[in-house]
Amino acid sequence: MSFPDNEVFNRLVSRVFRIEDVTSQEQSKGFFLRYRGQLLGDDSALAYDELAEYLASYNAVPIFRIEEGQQVIYLAPKPANPPKEKVSTNIILFVLTVFSVMLAGVQVEGPLPQDFMGQLLVLIRNIFTGWPFALSLLGILLAHELGHYFMSRYHKTPATLPYFIPFPLSPLGTMGAAILMRGTPKNKRILFDIGVAGPIAGLIVAVPVLLYGLSLSTLNIIDPAPNVFLEGNSLLYLLAKYIVFGQLLPAPVEPQGALYWLKYFFTGIPFPAGGLDVFIHPVAFAGWAGILVTALNLIPAGTLDGGHVVYALFGEHARKAFPFIVGILAVLGFFWNGWWLWAALLFWLGRVNAQPMDLITTLDPARKMAAYAMIVVFVLVFTPVPFVVMLP
Repeated sequence: MSFPDNEVFNRLVSRVFRIEDVTSQEQSKGFFLRYRGQLLGDDSALAYDELAEYLASYNAVPIFRIEEGQQVIYLAPKPANPPKEKVSTNIILFVLTVFSVMLAGVQVEGPLPQDFMGQLLVLIRNIFTGWPFALSLLGILLAHELGHYFMSRYHKTPATLPYFIPFPLSPLGTMGAAILMRGTPKNKRILFDIGVAGPIAGLIVAVPVLLYGLSLSTLNIIDPAPNVFLEGNSLLYLLAKYIVFGQLLPAPVEPQGALYWLKYFFTGIPFPAGGLDVFIHPVAFAGWAGILVTALNLIPAGTLDGGHVVYALFGEHARKAFPFIVGILAVLGFFWNGWWLWAALLFWLGRVNAQPMDLITTLDPARKMAAYAMIVVFVLVFTPVPFVVMLP
């Protein structure tokens, strides 16, 4: 791609930037001009928009950076428009996920056959009994992903429609859903908005679903038989059960103090066999799962929603917390081994953050407050031990 003489770009950049020096580069490095200096005004977001508009007719885009404490502007070729996506893939995956989640939510009275094919046939024959669970869980997941999608559309950042991931014959029937960003967010404010829109939209649906499902649930004695499992507790889930039932659950056989609850919350030990707990309704289980999915997405690392939040708030300093996050998950893996898989995935994929085009613009005060609030939300929804199992 050929560009006009550098003087043309120098004049355009000088409208918003006091240029101290200019460096030319080969396009193979991703940009063709670098300017060091200082923005002329205080509103860096406005300056970016103005310069981007000036450059549009030359098929170039600006990239704002801070390097060694100094403001830098790169000029790069405008990326090609993303190819049109095949919506048929999204539809097929969604239909398969509906079927898979309905199977996971099947309610059958009496014991299941011992053989796998016999169990599968029973589940298929009763598949329509799984619609309350499927409707509740998929409603939460859909709200979460559409929150991301519509916020991306609002900020004119290309993104795909949600891709649902079926996971047949698993406890939830799905591994969740995801949208793929097909463009780079303009600045940290937009990255933050897109990142938090999903968890907020998902929780708006998940909390009422959880409370309604708990109202349909009953209390009963926990069977002390081996391999009985209980759903884990987040602070939000504990509060929801307290609102509906008026007590902390699962309640041990004998009343216990704060140290017991602290230990049980973080380790799931000791298993409260013979105590009292919620026999959770499928709708409540869907609400609980929606809270868990929100917590997983809000882990403050990489390109997860929580990673977008802390990167938008703290910038490159957010990377300093990465080893501690992986370390905490590795320790929690001794009480629920699923955290070891998450720690491995984050160690492999979570060290990369989505970098906006403009890294000079920081969050405004309202978004900073919202970012800190989302960190509090993460603490409220995080479940240290998602499943507690009675060992033989």
